[in-house]
Amino acid sequence: MTIQSTGSADPCGQLSPAAALFHSLSDPTRLSIVQRMARGEVRVGDLTGDLGLAQSTVSAHVACLRDCGLVEGRVQGRSVYYSLSRPELMDMLAQAEILLAATGNAVSLCPNYGVGSSDPTLMKEDAR
Repeated sequence: MTIQSTGSADPCGQLSPAAALFHSLSDPTRLSIVQRMARGEVRVGDLTGDLGLAQSTVSAHVACLRDCGLVEGRVQGRSVYYSLSRPELMDMLAQAEILLAATGNAVSLCPNYGVGSSDPTLMKEDAR
């Protein structure tokens, strides 16, 4: 992904698509769904069993990934089989694993986003 400066007065606006992409993958459940879909098509019912979550919860996460263009569905009879729509996603996640290994997973110690941190979205709202 190449992000180039346009000299705009809103540099954060340039990153909105990238931020949305990473936000769509920031939830551990969505990341688990993506990893499961990397092995092939799957139905929501299969995911509920794999993840131990309610069907409505899994459906909402799959819908988020679908709305972001990362997942697509194929109807067969009364079932919908979901799969990754962009194989590049697995390349990106593989590179993330390399980065995590190179940094010794230091991001897990981050006070804002690491293991055990509070939701940074809530912290920003509290500061207002």
